[in-house]
Amino acid sequence: MNHSSRYMPLGRRMLLALLLVLALPATLLAQDEEAAAAAPPPEPVAEINPLKTQDELQAAYQKEYAFLDAQLRDLQQRVTDFAAQSQRAEREKEAQIDRTEGEYINLQSQADRINDMLSDAERQVSDVEDSRNTLEATFLQAGSTLQPYGLEVLRTEDFLSSGDAEKIETLFTETLGMLGNLGKVRKTQGAFFLTDGTEVEGTVVHIGNIASYGLSGDRGGALAPAGDDKFKVWSASTPEIAEALVAGQAPAALDIFLYESTAKAIEEKAGKTLLSVINSGGTIAWIIVGLGALAALLILLRIIFLRSASKSTGKVDKAVGNLVEEGRLDEALEACKRQKGSTANVVASAIRNLNRDREHIEDIISEQILHESAHLNRFGAFIIVIAAVAPLLGLLGTVTGMIATFDIITEFGTGDPKLLSSGISIALVTTEVGLAVAIPALIFGNLLSGWAESIKDDMEKAALHVMNRYKGRTAPATA
Repeated sequence: MNHSSRYMPLGRRMLLALLLVLALPATLLAQDEEAAAAAPPPEPVAEINPLKTQDELQAAYQKEYAFLDAQLRDLQQRVTDFAAQSQRAEREKEAQIDRTEGEYINLQSQADRINDMLSDAERQVSDVEDSRNTLEATFLQAGSTLQPYGLEVLRTEDFLSSGDAEKIETLFTETLGMLGNLGKVRKTQGAFFLTDGTEVEGTVVHIGNIASYGLSGDRGGALAPAGDDKFKVWSASTPEIAEALVAGQAPAALDIFLYESTAKAIEEKAGKTLLSVINSGGTIAWIIVGLGALAALLILLRIIFLRSASKSTGKVDKAVGNLVEEGRLDEALEACKRQKGSTANVVASAIRNLNRDREHIEDIISEQILHESAHLNRFGAFIIVIAAVAPLLGLLGTVTGMIATFDIITEFGTGDPKLLSSGISIALVTTEVGLAVAIPALIFGNLLSGWAESIKDDMEKAALHVMNRYKGRTAPATA
């Protein structure tokens, strides 16, 4: 049996065996027929036993089956051995992978620690460089700051070439000595400016390095920096304290002007006045002030008109009431003409039409009140308009000022906060002036409008009172 048939599957082998068993009788029969046809008639032979042939085939089949079964068991054993070997190899590879992963994690942790150490080292180096730069800048600044006080040692070659520790020690030693000298009260002869700008020679008393007093004859006082290490007499001081200090006496009260440096002049700030505030607002502020003055004048005139109208209401009622009740209408009209005013006109229109029915008289009274309203409401609308326009003009001035401030920022930048704050302050002045005009104008405008409406009500009441007195007189006669 060849190699390929040895490893043939069991099912296929059994199928071939069955086919062989079935095909063998037909093959033998065909061969016998061919042999019989070609050969001479054979001699009579003995008859073949079918049972014996079947037993031989059965034996051959069992032998083949036993062979195939042995092959199957061999293959199964090989498969089992291969599976076990594969599992062992897989476990070994997984263990190797786990070891590799652990080594990778350890290496990664070491790399992270090394990176952290490098970062710390870089930060330390940067801090050292910053500290060194700060020290160098401090030494340079100390040299320029302390030079006016005669500490030339900070600019010598020995100081500049020494180490940082030696520089710090020298700096502190020299500075402490200088502070000790500056902390004393000392007198010197020098020049300073008086309040009128005149430069005079006199005695200057220095209190440490933070205050000074000057005396030249009977003029002097507390000194303020005038720039370039010069001094000027502060306008709010008096010479008495300077005289006491020059004489070596201790004044009861010490008016002192403290300063940090004498290199920059100290300007006296002028006090704000109403005129200066308005001037800082520019043209728009003056326009608002003009509207405010006009509103004040109109309010005053309106008060005069309404007060006159309010007084005449009671007088007309007293002068006309009795005459109307007595039926003397012509005399009542003459009395109204003598009284004059809006109330007299309304009552006169009612007297002229007393003979008409009540509804007609009431319509006439209402019409006359409307006619007189133009006089009572005089200047009221204009006052309200000023109250509304003033804050809008203030807002316009503020916007204009802010635009100018941003133009300054565009040209000079934002390096000077004082300049920017001054521009913004001036820009807000117009809003302040506008509100200062609008608020009282609005209040007085509404109050005077309410007063005018009250006078109209009193006029109507007076006219109706006259009509009722006349109708009350005629009612009994009609009955």
